[in-house]
Amino acid sequence: MRRREFITLLGGAAAWPLAARAQQPAMPVIGYLDGGSLGTSAHVIAAIRKGLSETGYVEGSNVAIEYRWAEGNYDRLPAMAAEVAHRQVAVIVAMGTPAAFAAKAATSTVPIVFGGGIDPVQAGLVASLNRPGGNVTGVTSMNVEIEIKGAQATAATIGGQIEILTARTNREIDDAFASLVQQRADALLIGPDVFFTNRRVQLATLAVRHGVPAIYSFREFAEAGGLMSYGTSNTDRDRQVGVYAGRILKGDKPADLPIVRPTKFEFVINLQTARMLGLTVPAALLARADEVIE
Repeated sequence: MRRREFITLLGGAAAWPLAARAQQPAMPVIGYLDGGSLGTSAHVIAAIRKGLSETGYVEGSNVAIEYRWAEGNYDRLPAMAAEVAHRQVAVIVAMGTPAAFAAKAATSTVPIVFGGGIDPVQAGLVASLNRPGGNVTGVTSMNVEIEIKGAQATAATIGGQIEILTARTNREIDDAFASLVQQRADALLIGPDVFFTNRRVQLATLAVRHGVPAIYSFREFAEAGGLMSYGTSNTDRDRQVGVYAGRILKGDKPADLPIVRPTKFEFVINLQTARMLGLTVPAALLARADEVIE
């Protein structure tokens, strides 16, 4: 073999693996959109990663995640959603109702998986629960509708009254508690909104400070010092969000993935908070709790 032929052959052999590597598909990217902050949502990320792993995806290994946090400033979400959509990510994970609407407004083509507590059909996120249509699907507990209807039915039974207060800022939370004290409210029910979840320590502290017995939607509130909580498992919901994101990465279409409603419910009682409020929790109620925090 002449020297020129040897160099040509060597060059071809060396170039082949480089070309093969260049043809390998790029790592898919998930855009993550959240109205809260990393500091209050570490458990959410852990659950989503678990769901992804169940479909064969591990962050940093065969999938990348780009995080966007609004830090409680929901006005930032539309711009963040537009930025993520412009990046042409493989799927957008939107946690919480504001993030879900921001993502839907930003793109009609990029698949979106949301996690929240609203009725997505009534809210206009999807066409139906069984066949969402469009580019949006997700997991919802529908806790908002369930709790309001349940509270209204109970109030009617015992002859009580219900006043619904809203709060979208820290100042409005303080105003709401001032109103509760002024009206001498007997109890408080905190709705399952991501805004409240991100301020669970603040809400639990204010409830104890003002001597108002409160029940919350998720166990994270009871763990943060709330009196008691009853609702679907956030951990299970968020895990299923990760599963759906993984299925879409594998080729499933959001239009064909039914809205998931978690079936796991948790009842948690914080006895330490009960003692601080001067309350005695009946033994029968303690026996029904999934967990009692001493």
